[in-house]
Amino acid sequence: MVHLSGLFPHRRALPAALTTASALLLAACTGSEAPAGVEDQARAAVPSAQRAAGVLRIGSDLNYPPVAFRGTDGKPAGLDPDLAEALGKVLGLRIELVDTPFDELIPGVNARRFDVAMSGISDTPARRNALGENGMPTGRPGVDFVDYFIAWTSIIVQKGNPKGIRTLDDLCGRTVAVQRGTTQDEIVSRQVGACERAGKPLQVHRFDDDTVALAEVAAGRAVADFNDLPVAAYAARTTDDGNRFEVTGALSQSSPYGIAVNKSDTALRDAVAKGLDELMRNGEYDAILAKWNVGAGAARVAAINGGL
Repeated sequence: MVHLSGLFPHRRALPAALTTASALLLAACTGSEAPAGVEDQARAAVPSAQRAAGVLRIGSDLNYPPVAFRGTDGKPAGLDPDLAEALGKVLGLRIELVDTPFDELIPGVNARRFDVAMSGISDTPARRNALGENGMPTGRPGVDFVDYFIAWTSIIVQKGNPKGIRTLDDLCGRTVAVQRGTTQDEIVSRQVGACERAGKPLQVHRFDDDTVALAEVAAGRAVADFNDLPVAAYAARTTDDGNRFEVTGALSQSSPYGIAVNKSDTALRDAVAKGLDELMRNGEYDAILAKWNVGAGAARVAAINGGL
């Protein structure tokens, strides 16, 4: 059985780059005590549009357990839905989750199909500034992020790791599966060039749903899938009673998860940050992370645009 507590490195032993990212999340935390009435302050900060509607509409890809998925009853479940419900109570708003493919979440925020997006979205400069793979502006709008969780990327393979995958270079000459538009897709895309230079082309199968990518690995059509560690560890622990997959190789740095907000909605962004800070202060945030066995990824402040 795979437990996240064993897979996450202790925060004091994080790589330097990730420690820097974590420091940004911790920088605003100057003490354990918050001023009285901080929940009232968060509720008062909610913009008039959301206050009048009484609802916060959140785009989320409900195919990413344990971050966000549908339970056996068909209702949203996971880390993000639980945090969203708790945030709604602090802000005095009903939460409505809008099931949306991952690569449509940021465009959905900018098209105002929902107020914000929350679905294990890594806060990266490329997403904030709408940069392409070449680092140049795409001409599309970026988003702001309110960061709430520290994540790592891992490799998931068949149980027993029959192909001996340990590093990115071990993937050269093989086929991998990923969810389209994710940070992991970006990592694999960069590796394609390295494998071409080594004369061992890497084939990438991209899917809208990560469960399909995992099925490719299970069927042997791909040697590996790339996932945020909470997702990879959950799949390894729960699929076929832990007998189908395993997590392999060293952990790679990922940017923190952030709630994506339209750049023009600074008041809503700041209200969300205040609400998350209150959840972190009153202990409910830690309780939700513990429920999903991901406490080692806890942030201590809801930083705005803290990803590197």
